[in-house]
Amino acid sequence: MKLAVIGSNMVDLCAYIHRMPAPGETLEVPDFTIGCGGKGANQAVAAALCGAEVTMVSKVGSDLFADNTIENFKKFGIDARYVTKASDASSGIASIFVDESGQNRILIVKGANDLLAPADIDAAAEDLKACAMIILQLEAPLATVYHSIDFGRKHGVPVLLNPAPATKALEIAKVCACDFFVPNETELAILTGLPTETMADVEAAAKSLLVRGLKNIIVTLGGRGALWMTQREKQYVAPCKVTAVDTTGAGDAFIGCFASEYAKGGDVLAAMKKASAFAALSVTRKGTQLSYPTQEELAIFLQKKAAE
Repeated sequence: MKLAVIGSNMVDLCAYIHRMPAPGETLEVPDFTIGCGGKGANQAVAAALCGAEVTMVSKVGSDLFADNTIENFKKFGIDARYVTKASDASSGIASIFVDESGQNRILIVKGANDLLAPADIDAAAEDLKACAMIILQLEAPLATVYHSIDFGRKHGVPVLLNPAPATKALEIAKVCACDFFVPNETELAILTGLPTETMADVEAAAKSLLVRGLKNIIVTLGGRGALWMTQREKQYVAPCKVTAVDTTGAGDAFIGCFASEYAKGGDVLAAMKKASAFAALSVTRKGTQLSYPTQEELAIFLQKKAAE
């Protein structure tokens, strides 16, 4: 079972803080880590850990981070033949601040990710055609995202779009060919201009996108679980209750696991439930990809949850 992830990679510079500094204030932080991240790379790693054979299409810079990023893909068994180097850009960087509640604030520099072009998709065409799903995010240029969606439609490859970071520049009419559209509640609010504070709000906002032509919308809601809506049905998946240490990359964990599980059997609800557990276990640990569990660890976690 093959999946393709087209999109971003980042170097995560993660500081664990007590609180955000005030303007002009310098604070000492208790802990700091450097790791591999980026929404696309995170989703690829999560899918690989869940048993998928993953091909990554991405762009790194011409700096000391580039080779490390490529080697990291290979370490997880991800096909990195289509991760190419841009000679005139830095690699992507994410500065991440995690507070004591586990919530995060992230600043990104897209760097080489912003140079991922439709031609890069075409260069991987033969391998992409053989995939069970293409996974996309918005840390690459919109033109490349639209081209990838059109490629999937033309060749009969299902497409999942994670519209993150959300931007009002996204043209919903151009992404309606996606099989799955997977925002979190914040991204849903930005894309629709509607509130998402209550579950009724979330449902109304998701419905407003279904009316515009999207097929399957899955809204990830963190500690509130996840919601799947189509024109005909609505299904809610309850969260796995855990104590969060670091929520960075949890949405990516969900998406990578969901895609892997869905591609195995085509069962949306079953894939959502396993993805929710995978993401929940990840937030009990620090880091992004470093926090993602193996299948053995996930199985133990699920057994414990079943016994509670």
